[in-house]
Amino acid sequence: MEVAVLNVLALNCGSSSLKFGAYKVEGTDLKLIAGGDREEIGEQDYVAVLDEALQALNLKAPQFDAVGHRFVHGGRHLRDHCMLDATVAEKLSDAVPYAPLHMPAALAVLKAVRSKLPGVPQAVCLDTAFHRNMPEVSRTFALPENVRKLGVERYGFHGLSLESIVQQLGSAPARLIVAHLGNGASITAIRNGVSVDTSMGMTPTGGFLMGTRTGDLDPGVLIYLLRHGYGSAEALERLCDRESGLRGVSGGTSDVRELLERRNSDSNADLALSMFCYQVRKTVSGMAAALGGVDMLVFTGGIGEHAGGLREEIICGLAFLGKFEIRVLPSREDEQIARNTARLLLSSPQ
Repeated sequence: MEVAVLNVLALNCGSSSLKFGAYKVEGTDLKLIAGGDREEIGEQDYVAVLDEALQALNLKAPQFDAVGHRFVHGGRHLRDHCMLDATVAEKLSDAVPYAPLHMPAALAVLKAVRSKLPGVPQAVCLDTAFHRNMPEVSRTFALPENVRKLGVERYGFHGLSLESIVQQLGSAPARLIVAHLGNGASITAIRNGVSVDTSMGMTPTGGFLMGTRTGDLDPGVLIYLLRHGYGSAEALERLCDRESGLRGVSGGTSDVRELLERRNSDSNADLALSMFCYQVRKTVSGMAAALGGVDMLVFTGGIGEHAGGLREEIICGLAFLGKFEIRVLPSREDEQIARNTARLLLSSPQ
């Protein structure tokens, strides 16, 4: 049986970055033709970066059969990867309040692709999709039903990264915990390839402390701050998403490499890293409880892959869980975007 060969452009839009890759997809086989990324993008510059990427790829890549986009959140009405149409675009716009750091830029890139590559099908690949079948007991917040009906629940994130880990493992163990540790960080319990619990919540701010995000807070803290100078949603959002986490505790930076260099001479840097490792250990332990044990712990993400000293610090505190396999694997979100896009294109009505 002949296998279709598709040329797919994968666009991975972060809160301040844009990664792009042109892939040749043949069945389950992927080949990167060309790619690149830009970091520290200004709020108005994503479309300009897309222009640069398309110009660069034009020299190296064939005509695209489809474009796949990473979207952090689909909101309560969009739960699975899908091809873009007017209804999907409207649901994505409605989901902006769930992830205001990420969604506006991703929507701007989506709109730009439509005008720059007219007629090329586009796919929406959701970070929340991997968690869509989480059990009610882990998905539900302890809030009244009328509040929950507003879409307030645990959605979970880093789904494309998690899909890529499961893909790389091939045959995933029954009780798998994945620690995606980067500027944004989450830990997920996976039973037989299916997410059963995860640390992030309704938004990517939840969980344990991250580069600039607080992670979980006592709700009373936010109420207290509203009464003491943080009188707007925008001020609280800036505090929780941009000024806290490793940056807030250390007093200036979220760069783990810099914090490691300063650790022996700066008590705030040491505290920030110690808190990070402590909270990761606590969260991994909680996920082991959710699974009834752990067969494998996978580290991925920038910190998870490259900060070996922090990995050891985390692992040393988990000996009480008994023996389990530890792996370090790359997060291949862009490949997963390309793979999902090809699958969706082939299965969609022509």
